Amino acid sequence: MTKISMKVNGEAVSGEVEGRTLLVQFLRDHLGLTGTHVGCDTGQCGACVVHVDGESVKACNMLAAAADGAEVMTIEGMAAPDGTLSVIQAAFQEHHGLQCGFCTPGMVMSAADLLNRNANPSEAEVRAYLEGNICRCTGYHNIVKAILAAAATLRGEAVAAE
Repeated sequence: MTKISMKVNGEAVSGEVEGRTLLVQFLRDHLGLTGTHVGCDTGQCGACVVHVDGESVKACNMLAAAADGAEVMTIEGMAAPDGTLSVIQAAFQEHHGLQCGFCTPGMVMSAADLLNRNANPSEAEVRAYLEGNICRCTGYHNIVKAILAAAATLRGEAVAAE
């Protein structure tokens, strides 16, 4: 067993894990943060995307021990402490960027990473950035609209309601 410590959603956490424990398992099973989903266990679907030290990673491809000392942000950390949705989460809701919701946490986390890197992405750039995330329900159209709307809101531009 290996003792690990990290900050998750701004709070210091620690635990003991086996060397083979994945970050997604640590988040879900040890910390009870079940918003990060396990979809494929192979890093292809993107349902498990979290931010580690500000970078988007697929938590099913990272060992928990590799995150020792890191700052981790999950979907649970995106909303304000009072439960107010982040701009990106609100845009997904407003623009119908979710259906079953299974892929939504990974999509939101990937969108946040994209918008941290590029405040004004084109539709093509959004679609290219989401290539590592699979949605089986929406066909991506409304997800892309939601991300573009969130980008505009974050830039202070008015966004027309749907």
